[in-house]
Amino acid sequence: MKLDKLLINCGQLLTMDHKTNIAKGEQMNVLPQIENGAIGWKDGIIEFIGTTEEADNYQSDDIIDCQGKLVTPGLVDPHTHLVFGGSREHEIALKQQGVPYLEILKQGGGIHSTVKATQDASFEELLEKATFHMKRLLSYGVTTLEAKSGYGLDRETELKQLKVVKELQEIQPMTIASTFLGAHAIPKSFKDDPESFLDEMETLFSEIKEEGLAEFVDIFCEEGVFTIDQSKQYLSKAKEAGFSVKIHADEIVSLGGTELAIELNAASADHLIAASDEAVEMFGSSDTVAVLLPGTTFYLNKDSYAKARGMIDAGGSVALATDFNPGSSPTENIQFIMNLAMLKLKMTCEEIWNAVTVNAAKAIHKDEVSGRLQVGRHADVVIWNAPNYQYVPYHYGVNHVHTVFLKGKEVAKGGAFLE
Repeated sequence: MKLDKLLINCGQLLTMDHKTNIAKGEQMNVLPQIENGAIGWKDGIIEFIGTTEEADNYQSDDIIDCQGKLVTPGLVDPHTHLVFGGSREHEIALKQQGVPYLEILKQGGGIHSTVKATQDASFEELLEKATFHMKRLLSYGVTTLEAKSGYGLDRETELKQLKVVKELQEIQPMTIASTFLGAHAIPKSFKDDPESFLDEMETLFSEIKEEGLAEFVDIFCEEGVFTIDQSKQYLSKAKEAGFSVKIHADEIVSLGGTELAIELNAASADHLIAASDEAVEMFGSSDTVAVLLPGTTFYLNKDSYAKARGMIDAGGSVALATDFNPGSSPTENIQFIMNLAMLKLKMTCEEIWNAVTVNAAKAIHKDEVSGRLQVGRHADVVIWNAPNYQYVPYHYGVNHVHTVFLKGKEVAKGGAFLE
């Protein structure tokens, strides 16, 4: 067979092909890989994976000698707030003074600032800005991501955000999962009546479903935002409407959002910094993925990080994400998140690679198309300027990407997106 492109002499070719759609507990320390590997594709679909010696059975006019470099699947970022207006650098001084986020929120800052900017932005402005950030994520090796709404807090703007995501899904080849996060905060106009606000967001379920605007519904279950009871009722209605659900759980205060996520068989429970020891143990008997966001803890200058070790040791499945957003984690650099996972979450290099590929794909229900290299799948492939998989989490603060292929097409090189 003649291939469009053939990569040979891959020092380590991480296939991440566990023969399962999730890596849990001890399995997270296993990295399916081929030494001196090779991979080739035709029409954007992988046709061959094996050793460089086995590649002699294939022909191509475009053969890339990887010269011992690391080659992996495209990375998966399972938690981003990709579509928003404005930015929040004006809050830096307050953060440096130690003003807590919830206090900034009460003063009309935080998410309320972004909500206004997003409401004021046109569809075209939001699309242009989201495209810019998406390309930057891609330049760091991300070929699949989740994008949330949640900066509208009203019918018109929430739908506008979701329609931007749908447009992105249609006009470019990156794989994107869409999440409706209308219940991201309580608008000032509903300050004393959050139930009525949730009722208003629920009225969007049918329209979102009919127009195919989102696959997931999410809620910010936190002190001062939405309670356990409110979150359970809201997400239960979302499930009845045909959505899978996610929860921003136990980020600041241990309310029991993690337990609720597992009870509802949520696709993922995200943040989890304040999750109880009992909740951590529960991941071992659940398929709910723990999506951890150490970049948020780092940027908010907090001392406590999510208990990744406890979750993995209990037999759970952990994924990592940037939580890219304008307030608490303004970064598209998932490689830095991998560094933080090693240093702050005490995860092994093997666990980290599983957390940004197969488990991250499972967290957004893209495990059948992303996170693994298999014959018959899209050729979402990254060549790294690294001699082995340990090097990327070890060497921090730089972009290690050599080349990114998205559905077989070269889209980024040397850390820069190719127009």
